[in-house]
Formats: sequence, structure tokens, C-alpha cells
Amino acid sequence: MTRAADSQSGVEAAAAALRARVDDRLDGDAPHVAITMGSGLGGLGEEIEDPVRVPYEDLPGWPRPTVIGHAGHALIGTLGGRPVLGLSGRVHLYEGGPPERVVFYVRVAAVLGIPVLFLSNAAGAIREGWHPGELMLISDHLNLTGTSPLFGPIVGKESRFPDLTFAHDRDLRAIVRETASELEQTLHEGVYAAMHGPAFETPAEIRMLRALGADAVGMSTVPEVIAARALGIRCVAVSCLTNYAAGVLDEPLNHEEVLETTKLAQAGFQRLVAESIRRFP
Repeated sequence: MTRAADSQSGVEAAAAALRARVDDRLDGDAPHVAITMGSGLGGLGEEIEDPVRVPYEDLPGWPRPTVIGHAGHALIGTLGGRPVLGLSGRVHLYEGGPPERVVFYVRVAAVLGIPVLFLSNAAGAIREGWHPGELMLISDHLNLTGTSPLFGPIVGKESRFPDLTFAHDRDLRAIVRETASELEQTLHEGVYAAMHGPAFETPAEIRMLRALGADAVGMSTVPEVIAARALGIRCVAVSCLTNYAAGVLDEPLNHEEVLETTKLAQAGFQRLVAESIRRFP
């Protein structure tokens, strides 16, 4: 069996196991949105109504997160009146293995026929005047991870050369932007730079990223967006700004600070996601 065939069979096995639980909870309907809950943002799962909880270990081949703040289970239910698949925890490139591990759940979502992916992450603020605890709607990204989930054989129905001009869907972004305005929430909009990690960036790297046009920096999201667009899934993503990027302040960075700040931003983030999904087409 080829690597591509092996990868697709693993995806289909996990999708079949998850579909059985989805059909049970949603009476045969496919979720309309898959939601990725980033570092410390798993509290959104509490907003999903009557959820069926499926640990990742119950899904064959599903990669398990190893980072604190990533629980490791799927939630099937409704949010904002729409059927959703909530994913509490993701794996990152720096946790090891090929890039395809990071986008495994995106390929499962495609097999399940889920048309929209709503991603979230914790990110460092690069733009002056932006502060920890605020949210940023991602308008575009810089892939500086040094890799791509599309390296190697095509898996499933992926496009070989996906167009990323509108990787972050304009119509969905407009809905999130309007929702934030009506909720009177501060929502910045900017470019997210994805780094490989796991080390935080140096002050020199942050100066480089600022020169390249980045407004925030993190270690996730971009591989998933690339894979989703290759599969025709629409994407929208929000970053929780959890810290100032290296060199902005004369202070060291740590993961505990990231998790603490996400707790403070949790309530506003949850309202924004739920109300936005309610308005998605």
C-alpha cells in the first residue's frame, strides 16, 4: 500500500468511527462547522449543547495532543443553533512526526462533509498597541514553519496546487467582524505568522516578522488552513493574543502565562464564536 493510500485509509477509519457517534447525536446530519479549540480555549466546549464526548483514543489513528491546555477529545452537538464538531486539543508540528499528523482531523472533516472550519489559537502580539487578552481575526498568514501538510503524495480529494488567495474566507470574516461589532468586542484583524516551535521566538525574529508584515505569531493553524483549502473547506480563524511577542517588553515568555491569559479572554471568545456560527450561511 502506498503512503497516500495508507494515510487515506487511516482517515476513513477514524471518520467512520466518528460518523457513528455523529449520526447518533445529530440524527444523520453532518456538522456544519468543525471548531478547533486552541491552547487554553477548550472552555468553548462548555457552550456546546448536549454534547457527545469522544476521546481521541477511541478514534483509530487520531493523533493525541501532548501539550498542556489541549484536552484531547471531540464534542458533537449544537452551538449557536447549528450542528458542530468541537475539537478540544490539536497536535503541533513540534510534537514530532510528519506534517500530515497535524492535519489528520481536517481530512476527517472533509470525509464527513463538513463545509466550514473555525480555527482558534493562542498567539503573541507583534503589532504595537495590541494587548494580551484581545482577539485578532486572521486576514492572511505567513507560513514560516519550513514545511507543508501537502508535501508528498496527494491524499483523498486534495488539490495538488490549492489557491490560497482567499484562504481566510472573506464572507465568513465579514460575519465575525460584524458580530464582534454588535457585541461591542475589540476585534483586531491582521496577519498571523506560523513558526515551527516549540521555542518562543527571539527578539530578532520578532523584528523580522514585523518587517514582513506579521501582526501576531504562533505555532499552529496555518497547516490546517492549507489542508482545508486543498480539500475545499472554507476557513475562518481567530487568535487570542495571550502575550507580547519577544522583545516587545523586557520580560521572559512562558506557556503558563499563555494559558492564564486565555482564561481571561475565554468568555468573550466563546460569545463571539457562538454568535458568529449562528449567522454563518
